[in-house]
Amino acid sequence: MAPLVWLITGCSSGFGQQFVHSILARGDKVIATARTLSRIAHLEQLGASTLQLDITSSQSSIDATIAKAISIYGRVDVLVNNAAFIQIGTLEDLQYEDWVKQFDTNVFGTIKVTKAVLPHFRERKSGCMVFISSLSGWVGHDACGAYAGSKFALEGIVEALNRETAPLGIKTLLIEPGRFRTNLLSSGNMKAVPSRIPDYADMSSEKMKGLAKEDQAQPGDPKKLVEITLDLVKGEGVAEGREIPLRMPLGIDCADELRTKCEETLRVLEEWGSVIRDTDLQR
Repeated sequence: MAPLVWLITGCSSGFGQQFVHSILARGDKVIATARTLSRIAHLEQLGASTLQLDITSSQSSIDATIAKAISIYGRVDVLVNNAAFIQIGTLEDLQYEDWVKQFDTNVFGTIKVTKAVLPHFRERKSGCMVFISSLSGWVGHDACGAYAGSKFALEGIVEALNRETAPLGIKTLLIEPGRFRTNLLSSGNMKAVPSRIPDYADMSSEKMKGLAKEDQAQPGDPKKLVEITLDLVKGEGVAEGREIPLRMPLGIDCADELRTKCEETLRVLEEWGSVIRDTDLQR
């Protein structure tokens, strides 16, 4: 198989940077991007191409950057939408602008990058789109509503996108990490608003302490997640000879919480089935 060309967003740290290392180690080519180009300059020494890309820029600006990316090797085979940050705070404590910033990056920025790459994939009738979602795309934890909302939105958008593009020969993959040891909870990637409302004070304080303690202490190994993702895209390793799902939850905590939510949903459908179904107009 000819080497694949990967385009990755958010490569200054975490999963993005690990993708670059793992992709190059497998002999593929990678175009690494980040909001600040100097933060990924060292990746060029490893053999990556680098481009400045702020996914909150205008569609026309992103289109131009993607066109430049495609011109480097003449094509892009895999897009990995990885760039994101996490906003912490209760619904009452967060300002409207906080919600806009969260969705502007995690949802609308991802949409703009994908929209810029899709014409290239459609023309070639091939390509793979990887979206880094989260356990928060399934479960809304307290004081994480903005982040969970953005990931819930992403999951619905990508599910619809898959239905639109699968008949065109384009593959789609949602990776749903639990707690992995990345910089997501660092001061540069997490925006936290402690509650000023007495009713939420204790919960908010415990949440902030817990997240601070969790930073760089998460159990998940980013390299393992990235290697599994590469296997899924390339049909190698753990994915060889297996049907690839749209959604791939990864992490012990993710498996446990998803199972609990699915079981709760099935229980509601069972216990309230007659009420749920008895809603048609009577004729």
